[in-house]
Amino acid sequence: MFQPPIFREERTDVMQALMREHPFATVVSSATGTLTADHVPLVLHGDQGERGLLRGHVAAGNPLFRETDEAFEVLTIFHGPQSYVTPSWYASKREHGKVVPTWNYVVVHARGTLRFVRESDWLLAHLHDLTTQHESHRSAAWAVSDAPHDFVARQLKGVVGFEIEIADLAGTWKVSQNKNAADREGVETGLRGENGPQKASVSELVKERARS
Repeated sequence: MFQPPIFREERTDVMQALMREHPFATVVSSATGTLTADHVPLVLHGDQGERGLLRGHVAAGNPLFRETDEAFEVLTIFHGPQSYVTPSWYASKREHGKVVPTWNYVVVHARGTLRFVRESDWLLAHLHDLTTQHESHRSAAWAVSDAPHDFVARQLKGVVGFEIEIADLAGTWKVSQNKNAADREGVETGLRGENGPQKASVSELVKERARS
């Protein structure tokens, strides 16, 4: 990933916060002999290891599992808020017109070693963690224990778990830091005036990074 210094994020806690907020990740590898990408929700255990540990699961029929039986290297991509930025928002456009469109975005790359786990107790604990992460804020939260025990046992046979020990984290926060104050303010206001939660999030990030 290309990382100009002005956009580079190196704080582990900041990157881990984004990984928790946007847990649906892309896991890229060449373990099957060709490049593959799987899209899965992951649970970050940030207190395990120097940079954290990721846990997830895939269908037992996934070629990633069926064609590989040893640990292998993966790149896991967490996509944060993103949005197109029109030059029309820049004060510079009105001053001299020497502006072009761009894209603001936030992304974290986590590299590490993936190993599969088939133990049913591990899988059950992982699924509890995953559902709790996404259900705990709900007034009528669903729990794995709400389903019949024999039904859950059958479901577990169809999936395989995995862990990724994170060896390296790289974050890019490209949110108009390379623009002057007037142009940043124009981007912030322009994004806030458009529909969509991602645009509102990017607008907040432009304001936040301008203060840091």
